[in-house]
Amino acid sequence: MGGRIRGAALACAVLMGLATGCSSGGSSASRSAEPSASAPRAGESGTDAAGARAKTEAAYRKWGLEPLAAPPAPPAAKPGGGRAGRGQVPVVSEIATKEKVVFLTFDDGAEKDPKFVTMMRELNLPFTMFLTDAAIRSDYGYFSKLQKLGGDVNNHTLTHPNLRTLGAAAQKREICGQQEKLKNRYGITPRLFRPPYGNWNEDTRSAAASCGVESVVLWRESMQIKNMQYQRGDKKLHPGDIILAHFRGPSELKGTTMTEMTANMLRHIREQGFTVARLEDYL
Repeated sequence: MGGRIRGAALACAVLMGLATGCSSGGSSASRSAEPSASAPRAGESGTDAAGARAKTEAAYRKWGLEPLAAPPAPPAAKPGGGRAGRGQVPVVSEIATKEKVVFLTFDDGAEKDPKFVTMMRELNLPFTMFLTDAAIRSDYGYFSKLQKLGGDVNNHTLTHPNLRTLGAAAQKREICGQQEKLKNRYGITPRLFRPPYGNWNEDTRSAAASCGVESVVLWRESMQIKNMQYQRGDKKLHPGDIILAHFRGPSELKGTTMTEMTANMLRHIREQGFTVARLEDYL
């Protein structure tokens, strides 16, 4: 099955060029990419805040990065996104916000690089995982470590099929089956679902709703190795954009590691004046 996922990833390269992309896919408190410089957190002295800032800045330097700005406080009411008919769920590619925030999402689960766990812990970045059972079953515990760091666990089907080729009943088995798997393994029932390759139809929306999913999540940008693929003609990030990346290793990234790919992604985000917020605080 790992070969099947990797094969799908190779096919994705063509789809990416057409701007369709490919997806192979904690705590409710918002987590900052960098401690706020303006005021200490509740129960935290100015000295403590300065120490936390210095620690975070040192972690960014370790990874060859400049620190991201702290994200704004989560909105009082989630803006969400998209509309849906009765018995269906909305399909979302970006969040309606004027804040210069974007959202990191990682799909599949084929690569299980321990250094990525270290990176997420040290940088304290909010991120969302869309997991496929066929990719993660060899090491469910790896994703438990990321979940404990605040990485939210969400649904990316059992076996990573092109859902457009399946009937309504088969789609429901893929989505509901993974809801149950993730609930049993990680103690949560996912609210969000991402269809493999970004391929969906109205049966997908109905199946997702029947399985307890609240939103189908797509993306606006996808991270490759060094560069991003943009869907919009201006080739820029926009407030509220959802960014797609993958759990991939050197064999799929032409010798680049997952942490190097992630560092490249964070450079693009910072260079364009954005920071990273938690998707589940907005959706």
